[in-house]
Amino acid sequence: SAGLTEEQKEFQKVALDFAAKEMAPHMAEWDEKEIFPVETMRKAAQLGFGGIYVKPDVGGSGLSRLDTSIIFEALSTGCTSTTAYMSIHNMCVWMIDTFGNEEQRRKFCPSLCSMEKFASYCLTEPGSGSDAASLLTSAQRRGDAYVLNGSKAFISGGGDTDVYVVMCRTGGPGPKGISCLVLEKGTPGLSFGKKEKKVGWNSQPTRAVIFEDCIVPVGNRLGAEGQGFNIAMKGLNGGRINIASCSLGAAHASVLLAQEHLTVRKQFGEPLANNQYLQFRLAEMATRLVAARLMVRNAARALQEGREDAAVLCSMAKLFATDECFAICNQALQMHGGYGYLKDYAVQQFVRDIRVHQILEGTNEVMRMIVARNLLQG
Repeated sequence: SAGLTEEQKEFQKVALDFAAKEMAPHMAEWDEKEIFPVETMRKAAQLGFGGIYVKPDVGGSGLSRLDTSIIFEALSTGCTSTTAYMSIHNMCVWMIDTFGNEEQRRKFCPSLCSMEKFASYCLTEPGSGSDAASLLTSAQRRGDAYVLNGSKAFISGGGDTDVYVVMCRTGGPGPKGISCLVLEKGTPGLSFGKKEKKVGWNSQPTRAVIFEDCIVPVGNRLGAEGQGFNIAMKGLNGGRINIASCSLGAAHASVLLAQEHLTVRKQFGEPLANNQYLQFRLAEMATRLVAARLMVRNAARALQEGREDAAVLCSMAKLFATDECFAICNQALQMHGGYGYLKDYAVQQFVRDIRVHQILEGTNEVMRMIVARNLLQG
């Protein structure tokens, strides 16, 4: 909490308490039984966590990107997988709030902010992951509606959620031909693939989302035709901060678990905490965690202020924090020895849950490309 205002410390405390009481005790069960904890998330929404950086007039909390990062880091100490889904949901509501007209904002945002309804973000396709501008899902204009055809892959919440923010092609090839439509569950022609079996992130379902002649009113388009790619990229800048913040929470929790284990576990007649090698590794873990946290919070401030370097700082923060935090969690598991590999011990779940953070919201290889391009063009 160093450097935070009193108000931010209060947000952090509320989120940490919620994580400890409402999430951590159920984290293993949600993972093992693949439970999507809808009621717990609705409790979180009562604290204002369903639309953290959404404007208050439609039910949002109206907080800053830094406030949001602090909250997601704190919640992630209780269950990283569930918090990561909540971060995606928040990103979807923000897109509707920011790029939607008044009618769209008032139709969708209140029920999403309260988490009466849940949202999914549909960008990735079976043939276009990192190369998002090549997406093929098409929306053909017919009068006052679009006819939507195609499919999306790896969609968090897919099948269990109510609102789908879909990037689709309404024009020619490339980014300028992409628009953004909001599709509601129950639309004829909307279907879902099988529930994917994943290494981690098991408290949120992941499915393919399939569109077969789905009729979507023109009134459900966010922004103008051709603005979709810009909306997607602006959403992802915040998404990268959010997912990096979830990694920070997992790493923070793992450092505490390692600290406790080193104190309790004895080998060769004394606690592991007396071993200087392990002391040094623990010190390195804590140092890397603080460095990653500072980077994420710096990027969050830049994004909030609308600075020119915000996008590249978000990419740097996502790259650095997700790589470093995975290494921290993995080292914490190593410190647990054989116990770390047992599902009775939470550290293995943090390792499994944050591994995917190096892949989604833009792979870390793509983050390197963005940073390099910025440097070489600058």
